[in-house]
Amino acid sequence: MNAESPLCKIVTIGAYGFTEEKFFASLHAAGVDVLCDVRMRRSVRGPAYRFANSGYLQEKLAQMGIRYVHMKDLAPTDAIRGLQHQADKQNRVTKRQRTLLSQQFVQAYTDACLKGLDADEFLKRLGPACRVVALFCVEGHPEACHRMLLADHLAMHFRVEVQHLRPSDDRVVDRTRC
Repeated sequence: MNAESPLCKIVTIGAYGFTEEKFFASLHAAGVDVLCDVRMRRSVRGPAYRFANSGYLQEKLAQMGIRYVHMKDLAPTDAIRGLQHQADKQNRVTKRQRTLLSQQFVQAYTDACLKGLDADEFLKRLGPACRVVALFCVEGHPEACHRMLLADHLAMHFRVEVQHLRPSDDRVVDRTRC
């Protein structure tokens, strides 16, 4: 961890596969104090994922004492998402079935969003009290989502742990604040 940085952990979380109750319980158990939404579009179709729609999500997080920050600039552009869509089509998988990102997507996202990212400015945007940030997008598998690339990039800069919250993870998470 940087000496100046209060950030002590990065977690990632998606919506797919989570129930509303498990999603918010996972954030609480991980000690998240800021949720950083890195989606381009902040809504999800269908009643099962209503909790991931921006208005509802922000309201629930506020009740939990978790700050919400949207960083649209860290979402992949339509063109970059198109690269992944083509790879998915070629591999005959749907977005929800995908378990890995294509190399073309990784390279394009890295070039467009990570190479010029000022990690210290990112942290300032989260607010001075941020100790545990959750990077949020919709994909169920972190390996199939840009949030993992972002988390790894930030973790290297801040020298902090990354924890990927998964809907199938039933282990007890230590709520001890770092």
